[in-house]
Amino acid sequence: MKARRWIALGIGAFILLFSVITSLSLAMNTYSQANWLAGAYDESIVIQEGDPSGSIALLEVNGTIINTTGDSLFSAEGYNHSNFMDLFYQTMSSPDVEGIIIAVDSPGGGVLESAEIHDAVIEAQENYGKPVYISMGSMAASGGYYLAAPAEQIFAYPQTLTGSIGVIMSSLNITELLDKIGVEETVYKSGPYKDMMSGTRPPTEEEDEILQSIVDEYYDEFVEVIANGRGMDEERVRELGDGRIYTGRQALEAGLIDELGTINDVIAAMQRDLGSNYQVIAIEPKQGLTSMFGLAAEKIFGKAEQKQGLMELTEYNQPRAMYLYDYE
Repeated sequence: MKARRWIALGIGAFILLFSVITSLSLAMNTYSQANWLAGAYDESIVIQEGDPSGSIALLEVNGTIINTTGDSLFSAEGYNHSNFMDLFYQTMSSPDVEGIIIAVDSPGGGVLESAEIHDAVIEAQENYGKPVYISMGSMAASGGYYLAAPAEQIFAYPQTLTGSIGVIMSSLNITELLDKIGVEETVYKSGPYKDMMSGTRPPTEEEDEILQSIVDEYYDEFVEVIANGRGMDEERVRELGDGRIYTGRQALEAGLIDELGTINDVIAAMQRDLGSNYQVIAIEPKQGLTSMFGLAAEKIFGKAEQKQGLMELTEYNQPRAMYLYDYE
């Protein structure tokens, strides 16, 4: 009986290993073909022919703006903040690039990460003389709008969801649940506020004041960013910035964006403003072995499971202030 069991386990392990190897092989083959077509692992791909004397660079912010290393063997997709910032600085400093378009499809994310992109947009325009245009996709909310505010031009689809101007910080309180099942946490701390936002006790009045002051400070910064970037009165920004979302049409009426249009409209507008039909290149990070493993994991386990795992591991593993439209 034991022999049969071991044989069955061996067959099962062989089938699993064969599936992994086959999926990885397919992913590596797809990866190799894609990079061969792109031109020997080049990071820039011409997506629209034009005047080769200069280029319009297209970058993407796609997903929740959170700083992750992307070093996991099973990370195949999603926004990688370090990669994006590296590419952005390479792009703005390139003498061949005349202008930069950032395609944003994001509900926002971390306060720091959003601010870093915002500052880079200003640097590209002021220090390098490269105009930055924003093309909003299905969503460019909260941090997704924060990073866009200082851009020279902001375009959105009529159906785009944007706005959600504000800050959110939250935690779960499971005190009553723990009481019901008879679990009690013992905490030893060096100061009265060391365990603020603990889920095993209700917050004190003093803690509420401390945390609200942080949220208020970040919100004031958000308001200032929009007022400076869009040339709006701060009072008007606060009226618009009550956390609500706007469609592209509503955002245009409110002065939060400049025009309605597709990515092709954004490209045409930048070419017109630059005075030349420059070629358009997509700037993408080089993919390494970890990305190939990620593609294999996606084939085996599916995108939904992979995304869920990344969300749990990287986005909500600790309480933090966010420029985020939390719609789920």
